[in-house]
Order: sequence, then C-alpha cells, then structure tokens
Amino acid sequence: MKNISFRNDVLPLKNELYRLALRITMSTADAEDIVQETMIKVWNRRERWQEIDSIEAFSMKICRNLALDVLRNKNHQNPSLEQHTLIEPTAGTDPQDKTIQQDRIRVVRQIINSLPEKQRSCMQLRDFEGKSYKEIATILDISEDQVKVNIFRARQTIKQKYKQIEDYGL
Repeated sequence: MKNISFRNDVLPLKNELYRLALRITMSTADAEDIVQETMIKVWNRRERWQEIDSIEAFSMKICRNLALDVLRNKNHQNPSLEQHTLIEPTAGTDPQDKTIQQDRIRVVRQIINSLPEKQRSCMQLRDFEGKSYKEIATILDISEDQVKVNIFRARQTIKQKYKQIEDYGL
C-alpha cells in the first residue's frame, strides 16, 4: 500500500509543474496561478491517492490540462521566450561570439514556440524535464509511440527550420 505525503511527494513537484505551465502559457503569472490551482486540485483528491499509480504523472496531467485551459480561455498567441530569462551563452568572452550565440538561442526558441502544442509539450517533458516516454504518455494521455513521433517531428522541424534560417537568413 502506497503512503503518499503531500509535503514529501507533491510539494517538491512545484518547480517542475511551474516549468511545464510556463512552457505552455509563456506567462509567469499564469504559470504561478496554475501551479497553485494544481496543488489545490491534487490536495482535494487526496482520498483517491492510493488508487493513483504515479502522483507525479497525476499532478503533471492536471497542470497541463489547466495550462491548456488558460491558453484556450485567453485565446492569445504565445509571445517569444525573450521575455523570460535567457541562459547565458557559453561561447568565448568575445562580444561578437556572445551576440551570435544569443541570436542562435533566440532563433531556436522562436522555432520551438511555433511548434504545435503537443510536440512542444512532448519535447519540454523529454528534453527539459527528463521524463521517460512512459511518463510523458501518462501525463499527456497519449501512447508512447505518439510521444516518440511527436518528439521526432519536433526535432526534425527545429533542425530543418534552423538550417533554413542559417543558410538563407529567412
């Protein structure tokens, strides 16, 4: 029998939930609200925790659904990630190298932002959150094969669009 503790099993997920919500909504305020609402929903279902295989997957699924609801309700376009903290490039100290590296990061982020939601979510959970295909399938309520296909398509699109931009400046 599983003994799930809100403090030990659910609260530590808040940063992961935040990153997922932020990735979907592209809004820090919305992401914070979604995490809070996710925590409340998980807590309110505490009497059913023993029936749940993975409290993490359960929480991530609630978070994703809430984030998608917010996105649908706002009916807005995803702004660029430029509003959010940029990872400092590891290129040399030459300002020109740093600028080139920042431009490349900006381009890749724009391409990722333009991906269909399911591809973006799969890629986020796999490449940025380190989830297994099985965990992603559970969170997104799709098959593992669909997860693999979405990730493959996302990576191919990013590679093709990036190459096109690098080659032709489009």
